[in-house]
Amino acid sequence: MSGKADRTETPVKRDKPWLFRTYSGHSSARASNELYRTNLARGQTGLSVAFDLPTQTGYDSDHPLAIGEVGKVGVPIGHLGDMRALLDGIPLDRMNTSMTINATAPWLLALYIAVADETGAARESLTGTVQNDIIKEYLSRGTHIFPPEPSMRLITDVISFTAGEMPKWNPTNICSYHLQEAGATPVQELAYALANAIAVLDAVRATGRFDDDAFPRVAGRISFFVNAGIRFITEICKMRAFGELWDEILETRYGVEDPKFRRFRYGVQVNSLGLTEQQPENNVYRILLEMLAVTLSKDARARAVQLPAWNEALGLPRPWDQQWSLRLQQIVAHETDLLEYEDIFRGSEVIAAKVESLKAEAKAELDRILGLGGAVAAVETGYMKEALVQANAERVRRVMDGSTVVVGVNQFTESAPSPLLDAGDGGIMTVDPAAENAQIEGLAGWRAGRDQGAVDAALAALAEAAKGGANIMPVSIEAAKAGVTTGEWGETLRRVFGEYRAPTGVGATVSRVGGDRLTETRNRVEAVARRLGRPLKILIGKPGLDGHSNGAEQIAVAARDCGMEVVYEGIRLTPDQIVNAALEEAVHLVGLSILSGSHVKLAEDVLKGLRDLGLGAVPVIVGGIIPPEDAARLKAAGIAAVYTPKDYDLTAIMADIAGIIDARGEAA
Repeated sequence: MSGKADRTETPVKRDKPWLFRTYSGHSSARASNELYRTNLARGQTGLSVAFDLPTQTGYDSDHPLAIGEVGKVGVPIGHLGDMRALLDGIPLDRMNTSMTINATAPWLLALYIAVADETGAARESLTGTVQNDIIKEYLSRGTHIFPPEPSMRLITDVISFTAGEMPKWNPTNICSYHLQEAGATPVQELAYALANAIAVLDAVRATGRFDDDAFPRVAGRISFFVNAGIRFITEICKMRAFGELWDEILETRYGVEDPKFRRFRYGVQVNSLGLTEQQPENNVYRILLEMLAVTLSKDARARAVQLPAWNEALGLPRPWDQQWSLRLQQIVAHETDLLEYEDIFRGSEVIAAKVESLKAEAKAELDRILGLGGAVAAVETGYMKEALVQANAERVRRVMDGSTVVVGVNQFTESAPSPLLDAGDGGIMTVDPAAENAQIEGLAGWRAGRDQGAVDAALAALAEAAKGGANIMPVSIEAAKAGVTTGEWGETLRRVFGEYRAPTGVGATVSRVGGDRLTETRNRVEAVARRLGRPLKILIGKPGLDGHSNGAEQIAVAARDCGMEVVYEGIRLTPDQIVNAALEEAVHLVGLSILSGSHVKLAEDVLKGLRDLGLGAVPVIVGGIIPPEDAARLKAAGIAAVYTPKDYDLTAIMADIAGIIDARGEAA
């Protein structure tokens, strides 16, 4: 006997891992295609396409509102040729593609289908998702175009079309991710997302297109896209609560009997709101913990995961940064034993109690929304937006007063220089400024080379379908094949449906920041106002197409609470509109909030506009994700101050604003 036990290892059955994705797209369709193929070669198993803001809001790249925005936060897709280049060499019949697109979702899906038709990929084989969730755009991300009623109609058109021709496709992806980014608590994230889903399913049922046998299958294709924050035990419980509440809603409200159609199917990107500019290397640990929140619990595990890169609070991640995030997913899935066990939280009294608490609070809030008339009504009255702005104000207050610890930000701030940032490129990727001109030139060439008669006929058919109530998808696909551009599709529907400006939610919000420092700042504001002979008045403007309004909203609330008068008209303004508002409102200072990377061009345009009107003495400040070299350029151009995510202390910013106005004197 050798003394060694004669053992044979029994193979362990492992669950299939989730889809590995990175959310990406930039500069041009060809550059993004190269990035996608590289990531797929490195083990990514699904695509997640980020579109630039003109594409998301239905403008061509040469539209005045698109200036400075082309290719900045995603890939520009202006026509079928761009979509062909984006998907070149990618087998659509074997690829699971997620497209983060909402107001223009029917159009981008039409372009995707047109490419599939050209390449021989059968429509019934296509798998993936269009986000196609307009309600959360009104509340958080701001890429809406049309009023709620026609927007909901477009969502149901996509659902109806895919149910018949693309049965494996998820036609809407109810997105609570951006609600959390806008400050939603776990309870609000649950309640608002579920109210949104109810609004969609009620609209689908109201079309009368699906009988009792077909409707459950349609309900079963509704998927969700969620957020996972750093309090990962709470996030685990939130995901379990999501699944149980969704199951209950489908069974009791809609009579869906088959459990497989009641399954809560979701993808996730973990929290970008919590990434810090200070000590950005710490973000790697945050991302891992947040990922565990949606993978540890088998009963509530995500079907697809995409992780931000460690440096996204600084700017656009490089391919290597995205690879690092992909490797994190692969290590958890393939090196650990996570996928070898049943749900490790099943039977836990602590988890069960927290899940029940979240469910009870979410049900109460959901009932409140339904009592108001549902999610659409709660958007139109401003109820949900005001609640989100208030919740975000509370989050900011807790960080400012230290009751919420953020390592490297309000505690443990001493740090050695990060070698990760010492790469000669600032630790981020920058979009080549020539990319915008190249895209515009390509658009002009596309227009010149198409059959204009076919384009005109396609646009006439699109307008007729929009007016007459026919499904928008078939005519959109034909328009894509005829050579119609994104801006032409958007403009045609704007003429039929009109445009919509959602409530800002700022009016009723109170920051509740207190203490001696706030009193000192208020006293400073009052002293400057007395010297100038009138209350300090500032304009908060969001030029361009960036709809991420959290920062602008919190600055507006803080300024008002410090005794300033605030002019804030929401998102998507041209520099000329901001300049004219500064003149008409006789403001002492203009503050610009720009998170899309287009800060240099837009800020310089506002400065020039003010000078042209004789308002060059009015100081301008800028906030956003702004690299140091851009901050230096802005200050050299005449910007009075630049603020980035590291400047979280709103009271200090208000004191700065009072000082800047005091130094300039009565400028208006």
